Amino acid sequence: MSRIGALRLRDTLLDQGSFRSWDDPPLDIGAGQDYRRELSAAAAKTGLDESVLTGEGRVFGRRVALVACEFDFLAGSIGVAAAERITAAVLRATAEKLPLLASPSSGGTRMQEGTVAFLQMVKIAAAVELHKQAHLPYLVYLRHPTTGGVFASWGSLGHVTAAEPGALIGFLGPRVYEHLYGEPFPSGVQTAENLQRHGVIDAVVPVEVLRSTLDRTLKVVSDAPGEPPPAPEPEPLPDIPAWQSVEISRRPDRPGVGHLLRHGTTERVLLSGTGGGEAATTVLALARFGGQPAVVLGQQRVVGGLVGPAALREARRGMALAAGLRLPLVLVIDTAGPALSTEAEQGGLAGEIARCLAELVTLDTPTVSVLLGQGSGGPALAMVPADRVLAALHGWLAPLPPEGASAIVFRDLEHAPELAAAQGIRSADLLRNGIVDAIVAERPDAADEPEEFTRRLSATIADELHRLRSVPTEQRRAARFERYRRIGLPN
Repeated sequence: MSRIGALRLRDTLLDQGSFRSWDDPPLDIGAGQDYRRELSAAAAKTGLDESVLTGEGRVFGRRVALVACEFDFLAGSIGVAAAERITAAVLRATAEKLPLLASPSSGGTRMQEGTVAFLQMVKIAAAVELHKQAHLPYLVYLRHPTTGGVFASWGSLGHVTAAEPGALIGFLGPRVYEHLYGEPFPSGVQTAENLQRHGVIDAVVPVEVLRSTLDRTLKVVSDAPGEPPPAPEPEPLPDIPAWQSVEISRRPDRPGVGHLLRHGTTERVLLSGTGGGEAATTVLALARFGGQPAVVLGQQRVVGGLVGPAALREARRGMALAAGLRLPLVLVIDTAGPALSTEAEQGGLAGEIARCLAELVTLDTPTVSVLLGQGSGGPALAMVPADRVLAALHGWLAPLPPEGASAIVFRDLEHAPELAAAQGIRSADLLRNGIVDAIVAERPDAADEPEEFTRRLSATIADELHRLRSVPTEQRRAARFERYRRIGLPN
């Protein structure tokens, strides 16, 4: 496939005429005569003085920093001079508090410089990590091809990572593999599309729409919040039996997190975890609710889909992303329960639930949990302990589905409705016990009024996010911890 050059990427991405180079002349590293001839030939071929260009420009008026490799300059390889240029650019972006877009297209370490070049990846990774620790966005666009040490360092550290369609992306270059092992690398593995399916990257984005995708992303991760719409007024709660809510929550046409994202948010950017396999039960996205930016982490109802370790690792990634970007986190709970299997046990399901709980309850950023439907077992609990907890009228939360509780207590399934009532799992009981803060009305069932329900829910979320932003971090965390300490204790 043809390659996207660094200059084309720059001109496609940035506002016309806005680019300002940050590049000083490359360091003189005392290269030998043969290597100097290679560098001169590469410069003549590309019109560039090294394998990477850096600078700043604007995307729809916003300042952004850019680091982009040029593959036609010695296969985009990174030696001492290129690495110093990248590191200086990252540090400058951090100092000037700019979002940083990095776009590798590289075969990796520059072989002409040997092990010294190999070690350059350390300082680039360190500079990127300092940029992220400053809570500044680091966005990566992988171009064809990206392999080796570049992919295994600054190419894999993005808060959000997209790739060019059809791009060869991998750690071990296929030519190296074939020469080492005497056979071709299996086809279809080192492609952008396959890596997206496996959650390694977030999206496959043609360069022609990269600018608009970056604009949506920056609207969430960089732009200031707007004013939220008016929150719905509280409504009287109908006295609905718990078992009726359980049955309603299981309607296949009940609006889930996907419907909420499509109809209740703007500036949606779907991230990894939206493909096949077990991780399909977890959706991760950037979005705005009524002008309020957030990371959205949602459990997605999939036929036969139960939450296992991979889905919870994706959930923890969402928590880390919110903390890293200092964005509020919205968690949407809708799960029939945990995967009960050998694979889940050996994959550390219990440990992943524990880590989700511990990380969420101590998170620095504002958090809002939404009990949208079924809230069964450990995977539901792992996403509950937020600053504010909302519930749809027919949302419920229980240690097990009521049938499981009936099997334990009565050794049958017939007592499930009785135990659903006795355990206090319905939204009204959760509100009374201080587990839920507010209930979003269903009139009478979200599946019968999906758009109207979603608008009410989105406006409620936006109002909660807006209110939480004004509370100091330490005060919020202390209140959160005290809240969960007091649940169940006598008044």
